[in-house]
Amino acid sequence: MNIVLLSGGSGKRLWPLSNDIRSKQFIKIFKTETGSYESMVQRVYRQIKKTDSDAKITIATSKTQVSSIHNQLGEGVGISVEPCRRDTFPAIALATAYLHDVQGVSEEESVVVCPVDPYVEEDYFRALKALAEQADKGEANLVLMGIAPTYPSEKYGYIIPKSTEPVSDVATFKEKPDEETAKQYIAQGALWNGGVFAYKLKYVLNKAHELIDFTDYEDLFSKYDTLTKISFDYAVVEKESKIQVMRFAGQWKDLGTWNTLTEAMSDNAIGEAIMNDTCTGVNIINELNVPILAMGLHDVVISASPEGILVSDKEQSSYIKPYVDKIDQQIMFAEKSWGSFRVLDVEEKSLTIKVTLNEGHSMNYHSHKNRDEVWVVISGKGKTVVDGMEQEIAVGDVVTMQAGCRHTVFAETELQLIEVQLGEEINVYDKQKFPLE
Repeated sequence: MNIVLLSGGSGKRLWPLSNDIRSKQFIKIFKTETGSYESMVQRVYRQIKKTDSDAKITIATSKTQVSSIHNQLGEGVGISVEPCRRDTFPAIALATAYLHDVQGVSEEESVVVCPVDPYVEEDYFRALKALAEQADKGEANLVLMGIAPTYPSEKYGYIIPKSTEPVSDVATFKEKPDEETAKQYIAQGALWNGGVFAYKLKYVLNKAHELIDFTDYEDLFSKYDTLTKISFDYAVVEKESKIQVMRFAGQWKDLGTWNTLTEAMSDNAIGEAIMNDTCTGVNIINELNVPILAMGLHDVVISASPEGILVSDKEQSSYIKPYVDKIDQQIMFAEKSWGSFRVLDVEEKSLTIKVTLNEGHSMNYHSHKNRDEVWVVISGKGKTVVDGMEQEIAVGDVVTMQAGCRHTVFAETELQLIEVQLGEEINVYDKQKFPLE
């Protein structure tokens, strides 16, 4: 089974745990059988592999999310990187070309496309496999998953099937309605359109060539920023006559707000948190190294991270976005392919960061034009390369790098550093990468 997971989002609605780099699918709040926590993307990836161990998974995403994906899923997962945002049709066209030209997937093989972040159980992934098998039959050019609605939602478009059979031709599509109109659609047997569908690879590849002038994946990638922004629904789905819908009646939740996300939490509190006995319906997620105490609260979410602190009534938390839009600050925490960093202190001419490198990983060999850096090793061991000179490092060692100096660090074990950046102009763009000779 070939699966393309669409991974987007800027993280506004789940502030302060998410930001422009760390979208909601990377937040670790789901408890595993071992007692550790995993993110949405880790949960979905694990569930797919459990259902089909041979599944070929490709994540279509922006370049800002690549490091987080590698951090959480490893280096083996396929990634179709969008150079910039151009909506779902260009993203799916690029991912399809990537499968064909880079991964070598045959034009006759079926591909399933779905969002990376629904909260679902294993029956959903069995349904994805059935969706691919239905596409294999060639009865339709597109096979959609229609989700049996549990309430008259205003957030989803609706699919009206021609029959009540498990697999039916599609009669028509309806835009996102108001609640009363949604009730009318449901009375007609309508299903939610959750953006899940399957097709033979050649179908979307041919559609892409019809609508975009390109030769292959590399050519499409190079001109991606010139493509028209258009959704897959508008460009393809709503114009296709040979189209079917397969019903799915299992659990399917969009955890897009704090209110819905807390419904899926198995623990009321993650991190250092205390609630007294009079609290009801309170959820706390604390990523700071200080305790949170909640007393006498009801239906409240409390979330604390280096980005900020949220204390909100659960219902009101759905309206967070315009307030977060007004907050302008640098990224305070991010996962990288080699580990993670957390900003500890920000001054006018200095920045202090705690850096964690995973065992066996290293940074790029790089330099900075406008700042000096100092590394202090606080745990683990490894080695540095500074202007070509190697040095073993361990706890207590200090490494100094002047502006223009080329440097990197390798972690033999998990390695933690305190990095102090010093300069008149400190920003993320002041970085030049070099090959390590």
